Amino acid sequence: MTHDCPRLVLLGSTGSIGTQALEVVGRLGGRAPRVVGLAAGGSRLGLLAEQAVAHGVPSLAVSDASAALVADLRAALAAASERLGLPDPVREIHVGPGAATDLIGAAELGPQDTVLNGITGSVGLRPTLAALASGARLALANKESLVVGGSLVRRALRRPGQVVPVDSEHSAIAQALASGRHEKGLTSPVLSGRSEVRRLVLTASGGPFRGRTRDELRGVSAAQALAHPTWAMGPVVTVNSSTLVNKGLELIEAHLLFDIDPAQVVVVVHPQSVIHSMVEFVDGATIAQASPPDMRLPIALGLTWPERPDLSGLVTPNEWEAPTAWTFEPLDGRTFPAVDLARQAVSASATHPAVLNAANEQAVAAFLAGGLEWHEIVEVVRAVLEEHPGCGPKGEPALEEVLETETWARARADELISRRPTH
Repeated sequence: MTHDCPRLVLLGSTGSIGTQALEVVGRLGGRAPRVVGLAAGGSRLGLLAEQAVAHGVPSLAVSDASAALVADLRAALAAASERLGLPDPVREIHVGPGAATDLIGAAELGPQDTVLNGITGSVGLRPTLAALASGARLALANKESLVVGGSLVRRALRRPGQVVPVDSEHSAIAQALASGRHEKGLTSPVLSGRSEVRRLVLTASGGPFRGRTRDELRGVSAAQALAHPTWAMGPVVTVNSSTLVNKGLELIEAHLLFDIDPAQVVVVVHPQSVIHSMVEFVDGATIAQASPPDMRLPIALGLTWPERPDLSGLVTPNEWEAPTAWTFEPLDGRTFPAVDLARQAVSASATHPAVLNAANEQAVAAFLAGGLEWHEIVEVVRAVLEEHPGCGPKGEPALEEVLETETWARARADELISRRPTH
């Protein structure tokens, strides 16, 4: 279906990615897509209502299925309408675990439209598949859906270039690859037959515990793990950054997005978070993408790729005239073994990454609730991975098998966590 104006369905609108995406939309002027759908979890109904009224969004989706939700949301919409002096535009509200997927289906999207998936966690898999099936471009910030259902996502692609990465690291790689041979925009996979690429280099800030030893990290608190030095993110992503599980997931994502062997993806620590990732070519040249640590830049590119929007006044460029220094350090794999664990998982079978992600989500939740020590997060993940038989390195699991594997991994992680000594 075609429309006069490109349209946008935004999933995870009340989270960090979603709120920044709407800020970007507000700055794009005549190039801005029309926001026709917002999806959220339901914990911030007031914000969701304000977003809907401010942007004239006709359709909402909330994964919370509590009995009073629709009435509460309608009340919040009425309050937002009165406060902003704008009419309540919402005509339909989808509710329940499948609400985001239903929202995409009801929007009747086409190739000129975009779904920005900013949901956190593997619950983003079904909406990712629905977005691809609709034919719309998928601006993907939900790395877990690709990690969990990588082969499913790749089989669901309708055309080259349908997926545009929003993670700052993978956006940086896509931008750097554009400097290579006859590269005319992001395709997936983009590296098939590209012998000129030697390695992809993912940069990591090192998180709040960079430079500490394993012994020094015993007993760290959730507050310490959530104190990221450069990025403001949600709690799960921030804890993942502290363990470097996040970087392990990004390694798997890079392997799947760019069709490159995991051994050709390396991680280096770059505390300043200005170079977001690099591509090393076979002639020895390395192309790096540098910008301030501001997610609004890759979000904007996800909406306008391959064109660059003018973000003057929104994103402040680097000050090249000012004295500055960038440093790079090797990853301490003994203290932070998550990256090597992810490399092993993606090489083991098509379902091992799903196990890694599911077990990690359970372990992080237990840590944030005070039921697990920080250093035990990756220990639980490793233990569950070691028990998983997998589907074979060449296996192509169906969605049901992936979901069953996830369910098993979550239950097994919870069981192992419950057996841990009380701290």
